[in-house]
Amino acid sequence: MTAKRTWWKTLIGLIVTAVMLFPVYWMVNVSFTRPENMRKQPPGLFPLDGTLDGYRAVLDQQLPYLATSLVVGLGTVALTLVIAAPAGYALAKLQPKGGAALSFLLLIAQMIPAIIMAMGYYAALLNLGMLNTLPGLIVADTTIAVPFGVLIYTAFMSGIPNELLQAAIADGAGRLRTFVSVVLPISRNATVTVALFTFLWAWSDFIFASTLDSGGALRPITLGIYHYIGNNNQEWNAVMATAVVASIPATALLIIAQRFVAAGVTAGAVKD
Repeated sequence: MTAKRTWWKTLIGLIVTAVMLFPVYWMVNVSFTRPENMRKQPPGLFPLDGTLDGYRAVLDQQLPYLATSLVVGLGTVALTLVIAAPAGYALAKLQPKGGAALSFLLLIAQMIPAIIMAMGYYAALLNLGMLNTLPGLIVADTTIAVPFGVLIYTAFMSGIPNELLQAAIADGAGRLRTFVSVVLPISRNATVTVALFTFLWAWSDFIFASTLDSGGALRPITLGIYHYIGNNNQEWNAVMATAVVASIPATALLIIAQRFVAAGVTAGAVKD
């Protein structure tokens, strides 16, 4: 009886999923479609006479941009973790004065439009001589991820029993040793969650990248695709092939880390 009552819900779920994934399918389909077929008629549902020319163009022209995005993404992840993990630990366990106000400010910071922050960073990095540099772009992207990372770490670390930390201190470990040897290993799910979302934000960033444009081969892949469309608006198979390749790292990371993310984002939701 239950199966009979819920089959239509499954059907609706499949239809909604198919609608949401159709743009991804179409992107892959067009990436294999020959340019002449794109001009003569709309591409078919399957590229029966497909070509790999678009992917060859990616390897020839877009590879430096992919490498730049990888460097920016990994650099942003490293800087975010270095800042967010100790800050989350301090708010969760050390309970400094003004901690509640700081947590509220972190929520407010997430509501500030990125374009407003980009304008401020442009002026600041120009004065510091870091405009059009990868470190400057990494620092800018980090400001988007740090508030989220601190909140995730705070929620997760709040659930760590105080008795465990007290036992480490009783064994002679200081605050730093307790944090490094006890708290961080336990916070693996939170770390994976923060690292994943940080990488995805940095990888897909366009506003900071376009405002703080490094130019030339140092452009990230988002700008690479943008300028490629402007210069080759008829080569849609190459454009879509670039988009497919740019989606692979994010997709792979989501698949690998999904169970850690599920545990990390729900941390602190239920307390004993």
